[in-house]
Order: sequence, then structure tokens, then C-alpha cells
Amino acid sequence: MPGGRGNTAAFSFLAQWMRKVPAMSGNRIRALGALVFSLFFAGEATAGKADLVRLDKSERRLELLANGVVLRTYNVALGANPAGHKQREGDERTPEGRYILDWRNSKSAFTKSIHVSYPDKADKARARRAGVSPGGDIMIHGQPKGYSWWAWLTQLFDWTNGCIAVTDDEMKEIWDMVADGTPIEISP
Repeated sequence: MPGGRGNTAAFSFLAQWMRKVPAMSGNRIRALGALVFSLFFAGEATAGKADLVRLDKSERRLELLANGVVLRTYNVALGANPAGHKQREGDERTPEGRYILDWRNSKSAFTKSIHVSYPDKADKARARRAGVSPGGDIMIHGQPKGYSWWAWLTQLFDWTNGCIAVTDDEMKEIWDMVADGTPIEISP
């Protein structure tokens, strides 16, 4: 559907402006045309695909961005031991750094999931030096299947094994707005 959330206020402003200007000059007609065009087509960008996903672990905030503009913001639950970068399998930490959302699973145990490309080469080398497995299967996902009604509670605390959890409705929106190959930046 064309247009964004602010269109009602913009159309109201436009109507008032037009009442005050009975005789329009060429410049005002061009300005009016530009305004009408932006009202109908600016909202289309916000319904499009994200080109970057950004996670602020300390704020428990996930953002979808396109061309530097935040399209959507979500509150998330993280790994049960969220402080610091993921070091090894089983530490219940959500990794930090820049990764790629590289594949998706519609038949996950959770309502859809999108994979974070952790571990990268540096993560694998660090784990090898420590003599541990780096772990993997870090995902952005919805709630466990059949338990979406618990989201009002589960999203109040960190409960995953290192993944990034959102509500089922949010996961469906993320699924539609984030393509495979989209980078994700995860900050402490």
C-alpha cells in the first residue's frame, strides 16, 4: 500500500496549504507535485528489503536498515549469558562482530529462523587455540513452535543458547524484509 504512517498528517497539511493559496505559481505547483509524489512513493522504501541488520546487545535492540535509514526496530532476547563475545559451544553467548545472514530455515523448531554466519575464520582460530569447539547454529528466530503465546513472558529475559529471539509476528516480518546475504553487525 503506498505511503507511510505519517501520510494523514501530511495530507492534512497539504489541504490547509492549498486553501491558503488559491492562485498557484509555477514553483508552488512543482512543489505540490513533489510533495504528492513523496507522500505516495516514500513509504514504498520502508516496506522494502533491509540492506543491513544491526543488533545492540546491551540495549536488546535489533534494527533493520536500508540506505542508513532504520526501517524497523525490535526488542530481542539473547543468549542466557549475553555479556561478551561467544567463545565456545555451550557458553550461551551471542557473538559480536560483523557476520552475514547466509541461509534460512522455515522448518526450524522455532517459528522460522535465519542463520548468522558465526563462526568466521577468526572465531574458529580462537577456539582452536583454546582447544574448544566454537559452536554454531546462531540464528535470529521466533518462539518455539506451539509456544508463541508465551512471548509476552519469554521476551522479558535472555533465554536462548546464543541466538537472537523475537516474537513470531516480528520473525515473519524480518523473514520478508531480510534477504540471504544481508550483513549483520552485532555490538556489545
